Parts: sequence; C-alpha cells; structure tokens
Amino acid sequence: MIRLIGYFFGIGTTLALLVAAGVAIYISHLSKDLPDYEVLAKYEPPVTTRIHASDGSLMAEYARERRLYLPIQAIPDRVKAAFLSAEDKNFYNHPGIDVTGLGRAIIVNLQNFGSGRRQVGASTITQQVAKNFLLTADQTYERKIKEMILAFRIEQAYPKDRILELYLNEIFFGFGAYGVAGAALTYFDKSVNELTVAEAAYLASLPKGPNNYHPFKHADRAIERRNWVIDQMVENGYVTREEGIKAKAEPLGVTPRRTGTYLFAGEYFTEEVRRQIIARYGENALYEGGLSVRTTLDPKVQLIARKAMQNGLIKYDTLRGYRGPVTSIDMSGDWGVRLAAVKGLEDVPEWSLAVVLDSSASGLSIGLQPARQASGDIVKERVEGTVSKDDMGFAMRHVVDGKTVKAKSPADVLKPGDVVFVQKNEGSDNAYSLRQVPEVEGGLIAMDPHTGRVLAMVGGFSYAQSEFNRATQAMRQPGSSFKPIVYSAALDNGYTPASVIMDGPITIQSGNTTWTPKNYDGTVAGPATLRSGIEKSRNLMTVRLANDMGMKLVVEYAERFGVYDHLAPYLPMALGSGETTVMRMVSAYSIMANGGKSIKPSLIDRIQDRYGKTVFKQDERGCEGCNAPEWKNQPEPELVDNSEQVLDPMTAYQITSMMEGVVQRGTGATIGELGRHIAGKTGTTNDEKDAWFIGYTPNLVVGLYMGYDTPRGLGHGATGGGLAAPIFKDFMRVALDGTPNVDFKVPDGMNLIAINRKTGMRATSGDPGTIIEAFKPGTGPADSYWVIGMGADGSNASGGALSPQANQAIQDGGGGLY
Repeated sequence: MIRLIGYFFGIGTTLALLVAAGVAIYISHLSKDLPDYEVLAKYEPPVTTRIHASDGSLMAEYARERRLYLPIQAIPDRVKAAFLSAEDKNFYNHPGIDVTGLGRAIIVNLQNFGSGRRQVGASTITQQVAKNFLLTADQTYERKIKEMILAFRIEQAYPKDRILELYLNEIFFGFGAYGVAGAALTYFDKSVNELTVAEAAYLASLPKGPNNYHPFKHADRAIERRNWVIDQMVENGYVTREEGIKAKAEPLGVTPRRTGTYLFAGEYFTEEVRRQIIARYGENALYEGGLSVRTTLDPKVQLIARKAMQNGLIKYDTLRGYRGPVTSIDMSGDWGVRLAAVKGLEDVPEWSLAVVLDSSASGLSIGLQPARQASGDIVKERVEGTVSKDDMGFAMRHVVDGKTVKAKSPADVLKPGDVVFVQKNEGSDNAYSLRQVPEVEGGLIAMDPHTGRVLAMVGGFSYAQSEFNRATQAMRQPGSSFKPIVYSAALDNGYTPASVIMDGPITIQSGNTTWTPKNYDGTVAGPATLRSGIEKSRNLMTVRLANDMGMKLVVEYAERFGVYDHLAPYLPMALGSGETTVMRMVSAYSIMANGGKSIKPSLIDRIQDRYGKTVFKQDERGCEGCNAPEWKNQPEPELVDNSEQVLDPMTAYQITSMMEGVVQRGTGATIGELGRHIAGKTGTTNDEKDAWFIGYTPNLVVGLYMGYDTPRGLGHGATGGGLAAPIFKDFMRVALDGTPNVDFKVPDGMNLIAINRKTGMRATSGDPGTIIEAFKPGTGPADSYWVIGMGADGSNASGGALSPQANQAIQDGGGGLY
C-alpha cells in the first residue's frame, strides 16, 4: 500500500510539475507579446482645450475626450476614498492582484457556470490601468492573464499614488467625460474640490458601467449603486455612519454642464479663435492638446456691442413690416409637445417662442414654449400670456404675397397655430411684445488701436441662426469709409487739409464705356478744401484727387493699410468699390488712431500647452531690463515698440482732425451729440446696399456695416450716417461712460493755423468762415488761390481715361457713394 501510495504520489508530482512547467511556458509565451508598460511614464492623454476671455471667464471647451488631467495631490481624499471603496479597497496593500478577491470571484463563477449569467471579475485598480492603457477590452482568459502579469510589473515600476493618478485621470464616466475632474464638471458643474460625499460616491459608481447607472434613464439603479458605495466608505472608515446616512438621503443632483461655448454673446468670437488655432496647430492640438488660450475679448464690451448691433438691426427691420410667423403647428391635442420641437434662438434669451392660441381685434392670446428639464423631459405645465395690438404695432404692416399691406386687426396678421417670437414686457407677468428675426444683417469690431487687440466682435444678429461671421468673412464694399485712405495718401504726399479741389461734374471715358460719377445728393459745391471733401463725403472731389495724384499711389496706401491685398488701379476703387472686411477696415483706421504705426489685429493674447509653457504670445514688443534680478538704481524698464511706421504721425493727426469734422458737422454729425473727441467716417455703397460707420477715440476703434447677406438696396435714403452711425453712437455712449474725454495728441512740430474754410487760405481778422487747421513744418495755407482739377482756361478738367480692363470696375463702383 505504501509503495502504491508512493507510486501515485510520484505520478501526481510529475503531473503537477508538468502542469506547472506548461503554465510557466504559457505565461512565458504570453509575456513575450506584452506591451511595454514603461510608456506609462510618458502618459499624455487627450486633454480638453479651454478658451478664456481677457478677464479669465471661460468661453469654450473643445475635446474629443472631455478630460482635465489632475495630479494625485490635487484630488481630495474623500474622492480617492470613494473610488477605492467602490473598486479596490485593498489597493494600497496588494502587489497588483487581490488574491482574496480573485478567489471569491472564481467561486462565484463556478457556481454560476452554465446559468447564462455574466462572469464576474476581480480586477484591481492596477489591473484596470493595465487593461485601459496597454490591452484591449476582450473578455478572454488570455487577456486576463496578460492583465495580471502587467499588473505585477506596473506595481514594481511605479508607486501606488502614480498608479491611482493614472486610473482616476483615464477612466470613462459617460456623457463624453474622461477622468474624475472632467466628470465632476460634466455631471455637477463643479471642481473635484467641491464634490460632496454623495456626489463623489456617485461618480465612483460609474466606471463599472456608466449607462447602467444613467442619472435620468436609470435613476433608481444609480441611487442604489451610489448608496452601496457610501456604505463601503463607512465600512472602510472613510466617513462616519452619520455622514453616510446624510449622504444617502441626498438626491443625485446631477446637472449636466452645457457643452460648447459658455460666455454669453461670445459665439462668433469663439468660433473665430477656434479656426485660428486649427490653422496654426491643427485639429489634434485643439481637441486633444489641452491648450489654455487667453483671448483679447472683453466680456463687458462684447455685451455692449451685441446690444447696440441687435437694436440697430431690429429697428431697421421692424420699419419694413412683418413677414409672418416662424412656422405653424397643429393645435389639436397637446400643442406643447409640437411647440417644443420648434427650434428657437438660444443666444437671444430675451426672446421666447410662442404659439398663437387666439387672435382678435385687441391682440393675441399665446402659449409659451415649454422648458426642458436636465433629463430632456418637457415641463408639462403650460404658461400662457397676451400680446396687445399696441405691442405688435409694427406687424400691422405685414407682407402678403411679396407686397406690404396694412392690417385692420391682429387677427388679419396671425391665426391660431402660428408660432412667433415674443419678448416679455418689463415689469409685467404675462404681457409680451411681438418680435421677428431681422432679414438685414451686419458685423461689428471693437479694437484697441495701440495693440490691435479685438475687444468685441459681432458677426450677425444670432449665431444660432447663422454661423457666418460678417465681421471677418463677409466681403463688402466699404464705400466712402475708404476715402480716408485716399486722403491719407494725399496728405502724405504734398497735399494739405487746406488744398482746394474742384467739386464739379467729371466724365471718364474708357473705350466705349463712359463713367460719370456723382455726389450722393446729386449736387456740386464747386471748389472746396480737402477737409470739406471728407466732411461732406464728396465723390467728385475724391475722384479728382485720386486722378491728380495717380491711382498707383492710392493702391500702394490701400495695401499698406491692409485694406486690400491686391487693389485694381482704377478710379472707381477710390470710392470704395473694392470688397474687403470689417476687420480689415477697423485695422486700417487703427493705424490712423495709433499715430501711423502698423498694428496686427489679434484675438489671442497667449496660448499655453498642457504643462503651462507659453507657446504663443501676441505681444512681440521687447523689454530691456524687465528681467533684472534686482534694482540697482537703474532706469525703469521700457517696452520697445518696433511696429512699422505706415503713415507719417503728422499725417495721421491731420486725417484724424479732418474726420473729427465729419462727426462735428459732417455726415456723422449725429455722433457729435455725445460731446466726445471722436473721429470717424460714414460709408454708403452703390445703390445703398451697405451702410458703414468706422470711428475712433484715442483708445478705441469701432467699425460696423449693415446690409443684406445677398446684397440689395436698403432703401432710398438709407445711408451710413442714418443707419450705421446711430449704432456706433449707441455703442460709444455706453462703452465710454465713466471714462475721461481724452483729446487726440498733436504731434510735436505741427503748426496750427487759422484758415478760411472755403478758400483754404490764411484767415484774416474777423473772417466768419475760420477754422484752425494743422500743417506740417514747411507747409501752410496757399499764398494764391489754386484749384486742383480746374483747367488752365477755368473749365472743369475731365480727368483721365481708364483702361478697358476697368470696365467691370466702373459697373461695380459707379457714382453715388456717400
């Protein structure tokens, strides 16, 4: 018997050794194909790029995986405790594999064998790191063994805190969120430091299966899992029993964070920044690089710009009558569900969608669009209101079959089922005014003229309605707002503000094409000074001036100012018939406001990579002595401005002074009511398709245009002075409120001489038409009366002829610019 036992023992030992050898060979074979776990030392996960305004306000986040990487030291203990309790309570004690947990899982799986139930795992946090970073998610024994081997190796190579840091920053939580910091923001709109015990426990319950514990679809299951995690935290001694009871009594409290853009009214600006980052660094850097972008946007100025532009567009649009409802819906049954499906304008929160419940001679009875809860469910309660006839007065002139007709009653305009925009009346509970989205559009830019920093940008009435940015993308004719470039070229090349030019009929002949430009009002003023020409925006004078000095010079200055890249040298171009953008025009005026120095328009101040290293800085000025280790009575450091001098500083002041006259007594006189030192110029393009105004103080430049996206006439008499200037005025009234009224600085050496406004010659004592004019050293009022554009015999000079290639330009830029 003993011999037999020894025989079987020997066979068993042999078999055991063979099995062990086989297992060793198998494990050795698997080990050869294992990925290199040392890559964890260089782990750089996709991280969210965040864009901020100049005051630090968060504007937008961009990410394929919404993740913010946090070092383990920045993660609160209660958050770490929640995940350890939920996933691996023995994490700090095991060597990578929890033998007790593994044995328990094997027993459960054996008991469930053949039952169809899913097998349970016993993965430690280290094993999950191995799987998430280095392996696939295949449910196979081979992958599980590889996971264990890697877990042992990872534990030997990295400290426990580093492994936990990798885990907490990598795991997926649902809702597109990765990592605990991203999950805290996504689910609760909080930083991890602000999470309560209950909130931390809920996040810790999600990695096991985010969709299984969805806060809205499976709320009961989510609370049950969260409470289990809380119980584990109590059992493991991380929180007291009282704290656990209190935490379990709390609701889930999930408030999903809004994705995309966050700063109100900043959508156009944000999208322009997004495009610039992609152009500079590529899409991967934007969506995975974790960049921190500090922009130039001033949120306060942006709100002022939005309001001024929207009010101007609405005012113009409502004077043209009502074009009808947004859409119509079936009123049978629950109208709230159908109304909720109609898309509104989320970036115009002052307006609400409503459906007409009843219309009569006195007004409308309306039902407001139901709100949606965080879960996406529609609020069942219905809110109703009224729109009186007076509060929809503009709609009494409404468009029917392309013709504007006058209605006698609101019932003639709208009927039950019509969906409309309304705005709640101030101080009222249920009284509303009718609104409509303007057809006319426009763009506005506000800029610091000394740095080129764009402080505000309005690309249209509503980004939700149209993402096309009319401030940077719309190519429009600037009309007479281009004239200051022409006059700057003249002043820089021998002319003075007192030079006299003939404002009289002129005809340009080019082959079989004849161009006869005209002043906007159809009149002529005869001989007048350059100042008068720009103040009254005289086209005939501008054409003669451009012809006298040559279009090549005008082209040179237009390109030097950055208004155009390549301007055709045809006379109509002197009247602003070439196409450019608001951004370019505002940048050009900034040069004049900046003493003739070039500026580079910028939307981004600084970009930092995920480690905080600055990879881009807009301010390229040098600063000698700024990095001195200590002060030894040396002079204060100074920023050295190396900007190119595009325009003579004295010329810049002369053209500024002339444009101050535009505001004080010219085509922009409405702005003079502000009582501020402002220079600017109106612009109205051919057939009144666009209305412009661009103006500036010593520290702020603002430019805008109004026009239809598909250019068509704005209506007879629709000028830059009548449409665009009031918007500029409304903006400046608020933007400059509380700031000192700073005058434009007169350059050293400039001579200020009293001249006769009409003749341009030195004024005599008691002359009623006197004005103080600025002259450069060596220049001054003419000693004899001389008129540019006057023939030797006293007749009007006809000007020069155009080449055949200019025929199309003549058609595009024919007379009538103002």
